[in-house]
Amino acid sequence: MKKLALTLAGATLALGTLALTATNASAAVVCNGAGYCWHTQTAYHYEPTFGVTIHPDGWKWDANEHYAWHEHEGRGYWRDGAWVTF
Repeated sequence: MKKLALTLAGATLALGTLALTATNASAAVVCNGAGYCWHTQTAYHYEPTFGVTIHPDGWKWDANEHYAWHEHEGRGYWRDGAWVTF
């Protein structure tokens, strides 16, 4: 019985540590007014002046909308065909 209690206590401690160290992944689709869309795995704060719209992961544009995937690594957004980091 003592061994079971120690095992449960150890498992609880391990799960608690994992929960505290886990990072929040927040996948999203970001699009700008020029029709570029890209995926982001981090919840960045995009200023309103950036002119982007943030959609939930898995969002897809309608058939009558004209967007194109324009992926890029890192923190930033597309403006006038160039990647702007912030």
